[in-house]
Amino acid sequence: MKLQRETVVAAALKLLDEVGMDGLSTRRLAQELGVQQPSLYWHFKNKRELLDALAEAMLGEHQPVDRADCADWREWMTRQSREFRRCLLAHRDGGRVHAGTRPQPHDFGEVEAELAYLTAAGFTASDAIRALISLSYYTVGWVLEEQAATEAGRGPGQAPVAPDPQRYPLLAQAQPVMSQSDIEADYEYGLQALVAGFEALLARRSG
Repeated sequence: MKLQRETVVAAALKLLDEVGMDGLSTRRLAQELGVQQPSLYWHFKNKRELLDALAEAMLGEHQPVDRADCADWREWMTRQSREFRRCLLAHRDGGRVHAGTRPQPHDFGEVEAELAYLTAAGFTASDAIRALISLSYYTVGWVLEEQAATEAGRGPGQAPVAPDPQRYPLLAQAQPVMSQSDIEADYEYGLQALVAGFEALLARRSG
C-alpha cells in the first residue's frame, strides 16, 4: 500500500511530541512507520521539508478567530495571537518547528482577507502586513523561550542568581518579576504593548 502524506505527517507529529525536534529524523520516522527511509522521499526530500509540513499541520489545528465576533481590530489581533500561541504550545518544540516558515500560496486567500480587514480599519497595506508579521514573530519568539525553559526544567524568565541590591537596586526591585514570572501575564504585557503601538501608529498616520 502506498504511504500517504497525511499518514507520514501524523506519525511525524507524534514522534515530535515524544523525542523533540532534535530527535526527529527521517530515519527514525521510517522506523516508526515500518518502512524504508527512501520511501519517505516521495513526500519530503529532506528534514526541512518535513518540518515545513509539520508547521502547516500545526496551523491546521489553529482555530482562526472570526473577525465578525470581535469588537474591533484590537480585539481580533489579541485573540488571534493568543490562539496562535496555544497552537504552537500544543506540540513539543512547536516554536522551533514554525520558526522560519513563510505563508504558502494556499495561505494567500486568508492573508488577503486579514489585510482587507485591517485596511478597512485605517491601516495601509504595508503597515497591516508589518503588524501581522510583528505579532507572529513576537509569539513565535515567546514560545521558543517558553518551551526552551520547559526543556531545561526551569520556569520561563527565572533568574538563576539574585542580584546584589546594594549594587543593583533597580534590578533587585524587578527580581520578583524575573524569578516568579507569570508566563501568561508576561505574554499579555508584550502583546498589549504591541497592539497599543499599532494603535498609536495608526492615529499618528491618520492625524
